[in-house]
Amino acid sequence: MYGDGFYGMGHGFGGIFMILFWVVIIYLIVRGTSHWTQKGSEQNSRKSAEDILKERYAKGDISKEEFEQMKQDLRF
Repeated sequence: MYGDGFYGMGHGFGGIFMILFWVVIIYLIVRGTSHWTQKGSEQNSRKSAEDILKERYAKGDISKEEFEQMKQDLRF
C-alpha cells in the first residue's frame, strides 16, 4: 500500500536528502547575494579625498584658499 519506502517516504531517506539538498542550495544563494550586496555598498560608501574636500568646502568648514591649497596638495 505504501510502496517499498519507510512510512511512505519513497526509497529510504531520499526525501530527506532532497530537502537537505534544496536547503543547502537556498543557503548558498542567500549567502552569495548578501556578500555581493555588502561588497557593493562598501565600494559606494568610499569617497575620494577630493570628494570629501569638496563637501567640506560646500559646508563652509574651510575657506576657498584652504580648499585650493588642499586640492593642490592632493594632486601631488
